[in-house]
Amino acid sequence: MESASQDINLNSPNKGLLSDTMTDVPVDSTASARTSVPEGLTEAEEEELRSELAKVEEEIGTLRQVLAAKERHCGELKRKLGLTTFDGLKQNLSKSWHDVQVSNAYKKTQETLSQAGQKTSAALSNVGSVISRKLGDMRNSATFKSFEDRVGTIKSKVVGSRENSTDLQSPAGSGDNPPQDNAPF
Repeated sequence: MESASQDINLNSPNKGLLSDTMTDVPVDSTASARTSVPEGLTEAEEEELRSELAKVEEEIGTLRQVLAAKERHCGELKRKLGLTTFDGLKQNLSKSWHDVQVSNAYKKTQETLSQAGQKTSAALSNVGSVISRKLGDMRNSATFKSFEDRVGTIKSKVVGSRENSTDLQSPAGSGDNPPQDNAPF
């Protein structure tokens, strides 16, 4: 395995595959930036740093391959247990919602909205009782009594004229049935 001369491309369609032929982007560590020695470094220090860089890159490649193998194994275990991606998503969402609910901001918002609801309910109750009281006061007022008397007078005139017209139009013998009062008042 030549992991020092290979780079594993994580965006590659071969991501996660352990193969000795994975060479998406070849890296030539010997030809990289040999044009000039950086200031303040001797050639020996540069060689030491390049050697250390090659070792670190090799370790990174090995770790990527180990991680890919672990991810594959994890996927196989989940498949055998019947765990689907949807189950994982559902579990993540449930945990996130729980985290939101236990947060201080959520608790404060919930408390504020609860207090606002209670105050609104009390205010609406007060408005309803005030309106009811005002209507009761209005009904007991002299003006309303006068209006009610006039409506009663008009009703009796309308009902009375209806009784008279019914008696005139009804055939003889139908006087046994009293007229029905269907007036809206």
